Amino acid sequence: MSYLVGAKGQVVIAKEIRERLGVEPGWMALQRLVGDHVEVYFVPPEHEKSLKGSLAAHLKVRIPPGEEWDRARHTAWNKAAREKAGARERAS
Repeated sequence: MSYLVGAKGQVVIAKEIRERLGVEPGWMALQRLVGDHVEVYFVPPEHEKSLKGSLAAHLKVRIPPGEEWDRARHTAWNKAAREKAGARERAS
């Protein structure tokens, strides 16, 4: 597929590509120059839909709100912070 660049520098993204990636009007197109070509990444706009329950099928453990939840969250944050700090130290 080839398209001409418009007078304002605009380029058409082929319908087949938009459909395959699920790109819709209103999405942001992030562009990055890599060597002698351009990479384009599409980001959907923020939405107002709730994500509550979207990961339910993937969870093995359910912790109700309260002290146990607060402890689990605190433990997970500490583990992630230690892993990130360790990665930084190894990169140095």
